[in-house]
Amino acid sequence: MRIGIDLGGTKIEAVALDQTGQEVARLRIPTPKDDYWATIRAITDLVKQLEEEAGEAGSIGIGTPGAISPATGLIKNSNSVCLNGQPLDRDLEHALGRPVRLENDANCFALSEATDGAAAGGSVVFGVILGTGVGGAIVIDGKLVSGCNAIAGEWGHNPLPWPGEQERRGPACYCGQHGCIETYISGPGLERDYAATTGNKRSASEIAEQAQEGDHPAELVLTRYEDRLARSLASIINILDPDVIVLGGGVSKIDRLYTNVPQIWTPYIFSDVVATQLVKAQHGDSSGVRGAAWLWPPD
Repeated sequence: MRIGIDLGGTKIEAVALDQTGQEVARLRIPTPKDDYWATIRAITDLVKQLEEEAGEAGSIGIGTPGAISPATGLIKNSNSVCLNGQPLDRDLEHALGRPVRLENDANCFALSEATDGAAAGGSVVFGVILGTGVGGAIVIDGKLVSGCNAIAGEWGHNPLPWPGEQERRGPACYCGQHGCIETYISGPGLERDYAATTGNKRSASEIAEQAQEGDHPAELVLTRYEDRLARSLASIINILDPDVIVLGGGVSKIDRLYTNVPQIWTPYIFSDVVATQLVKAQHGDSSGVRGAAWLWPPD
């Protein structure tokens, strides 16, 4: 049995999978607020409850915001700031009395979809999370590629490629740069463009609904978003040449992206034919927790 833990900012979700990937048990609890050691205890108790419900012990994989720094062995880049600078994997191993495997949540998402999701069978898979931020991860032949700096796939903090005059310099990003991909194609990036265009505030899903109903400003903003997403993904295809790009996160639920974006990206890709598929995540919001379980690969 494999246990996956998705350590989020507001909730901790756990799932137990059998050898075929079928779900055996699932539990969810609130994440202790700004308390590292309470988080350790919560995960430990959650694993105990899950194993009692499933009736057996399992391997443990954990998806977390941020990543383990190869230089220090401590968590870095986590928006759950109480984790930063902590030896999370070692403390959990001590608390649980067994090995754990820990990866960035975007990596877990991509691994899930490459293992038994929408990208299953793809030799080279690029996983994208289009949510509050823009995450990315690479899976090659069923194995995660983390990189020597533990930032492989972090395309959201590259500059928007092929920018137009109105896009140059671009919005300020929390990373300290301007014009990052994340500032344009995250959910807040889409919503900011709509607000700048119309003077009104709408969620990404509301913008998509209005565009479908024929609202011209919403259609204009969403068309611009699709072009930016296409350019951004084209730059990945030119470097990685993936078989499949799989989208997750709130913005990925906009169905028209999967038809329109591949029609737009072709002129930006250095190939006569583009065979890369753009697909929606099969496991949806469960991809992260399932991918954490798959950090322990099939026997």
